[in-house]
Amino acid sequence: MHSEIKNLHDMSKKDDQKAMSMKTLTKSSVWDVQENDIFRMWDNVDKDAVDIRESLRRYVDIVRNAFMIEEIKNDDKKVKEKFIKMGYKVAQVKIEENKRITWAIKKRPIVRVTDLTYENIRHISAAKLIEVLDRNFGGGWDSLSQSIKDIIESGFDISTTTLPSDRLHKKGGMYEKKMADGYEVLEVKKGTWVEAIFAKLKPETEKPRMKFSSSREDDEDRDDEEDYEIEDDYNKPDEEDEMELSGPQDDEITEENYSTMMEIATDPDEEVVDMTDYVDE
Repeated sequence: MHSEIKNLHDMSKKDDQKAMSMKTLTKSSVWDVQENDIFRMWDNVDKDAVDIRESLRRYVDIVRNAFMIEEIKNDDKKVKEKFIKMGYKVAQVKIEENKRITWAIKKRPIVRVTDLTYENIRHISAAKLIEVLDRNFGGGWDSLSQSIKDIIESGFDISTTTLPSDRLHKKGGMYEKKMADGYEVLEVKKGTWVEAIFAKLKPETEKPRMKFSSSREDDEDRDDEEDYEIEDDYNKPDEEDEMELSGPQDDEITEENYSTMMEIATDPDEEVVDMTDYVDE
């Protein structure tokens, strides 16, 4: 079942890649494509459109987030072979109507924790993250800077435990439960103890969007509503309260009636309570 879901996800991902274009490419989604995809999308850009020509620099900046781009001058054959040996893809791209240049492009490798960014963290697998952590670890999870932890935890669920090596793999323990739940794990030895770092890609959550109706009928209703002023009765007293609070308008508070108005009847049998008893509460 898990493999079927993964296959469907991979197929959906390939379809999304085919549908991508330079116009829709972002600093995050560019990590999902490969070198040949960049060349294909670039060839499909209409270089004659004025707005597109003005956007070419922006497209290059987006691509550079995930790829190293080198321009090969004069289409030198020896230089091209050198880049190909280093893992670059080499091809010509059209910049203007009668101008083509040769590009060498290579996906930026993620080999160190400092290569991780908010843009690429959700575009690697948990296994790849464990590989990167394993290459950089020395003191365990706490040896990472807080900024790197924040990046990692924006894309992955992370949990750690440190136990004696003979107890880490105890049946029914945390290690067994995490592995059964699909986590990848990295074990960092600390003398006779072992720190286990568990990582699992967080599910993507769809952000709620506000839905606005653009029908003519709704627009007319809104226009009608604008003709009326809405009275704010939130702080207006209720009719009953108003009757209780209102009194003879001609009466004035005088020295004679002031004490009577403020007098509060007390029960002589009622026990007097000292308020200091409630201070500690």
